[in-house]
Amino acid sequence: MARFSRHEVVNTFYAQKLVVLFNHPDAEVAVKVAKACFAGGARIFEFTNRCDHAFEVFSALEKQCAKECPELLLGAGSIVDGATAAYYINAGARFIVSPSTNPEVAQLCNRRKIAYIPGCGTLTEIANAESFGVEFVKIFPGATLGPGFVKSIKAPCPQTSMMISGGVRATKESLTEWFAAGADCVGMGGVISHDLVEAGDWDGIAAAVRRTVEIIKDLA
Repeated sequence: MARFSRHEVVNTFYAQKLVVLFNHPDAEVAVKVAKACFAGGARIFEFTNRCDHAFEVFSALEKQCAKECPELLLGAGSIVDGATAAYYINAGARFIVSPSTNPEVAQLCNRRKIAYIPGCGTLTEIANAESFGVEFVKIFPGATLGPGFVKSIKAPCPQTSMMISGGVRATKESLTEWFAAGADCVGMGGVISHDLVEAGDWDGIAAAVRRTVEIIKDLA
C-alpha cells in the first residue's frame, strides 16, 4: 500500500510546482541524485522508464528513498501501457506519467488510487483525459506548444491543472514565462546537469535544485 494517498500526492504537486525528471541505469547513482534533489528542497521525483532494466533501478531507488528520504514522492514516467504501470505501482510508484493518454493506464491508476498524469497536446485530448478523472494533465511537448498554448487553454478552462514537460529551463525568465501563462507545475530534467552527475557532484546538484525551488517560490 502506498505511503501517500492520491490526494496527498496531488496536493504536493500544487504546493511544490516542480517535478524533477531523471533516468540512469545505475541504481546507486539514481539514489544519490534523488537524495541530492531532496536536500535541495525538491519533493517530487519522476524516474523515467527509458533505459534497460529501468524497473529494477526504480525498485532499488524506492526502497532506499523510503529509508533515507521518506517525504520524497517517487513516480514513474514515460509509461505507455497498463502492464508497465502495474509493475511500477507494485514497486511503490506514487504517481504515473505518460507521454499520451492511455485509457488502460487511467483505469488501472483509478483502481489503485494512484495519481495519473497523461500527456496532452490539444484541448480535446485534455477534455478526454479529464473525463477519466485525472487531476493534472501533462502538456507535452511543451517546447513545441509553448506558453501561449497554456494561456489559451486556461481562458475557457481555468479548472484545468497543467504540468509542463519539455521546453522548461531552470532560469527565472523561462519559469516566469510558463507560470505567468497559467502553468500549475513544471517537469524538468534540465535542472540536473549531466556534467554534475558524471562528476558525482551531489552538492552541486542540490544547489542547482535549491536555486530552482527558490525561483518557483518567488513566483508563486
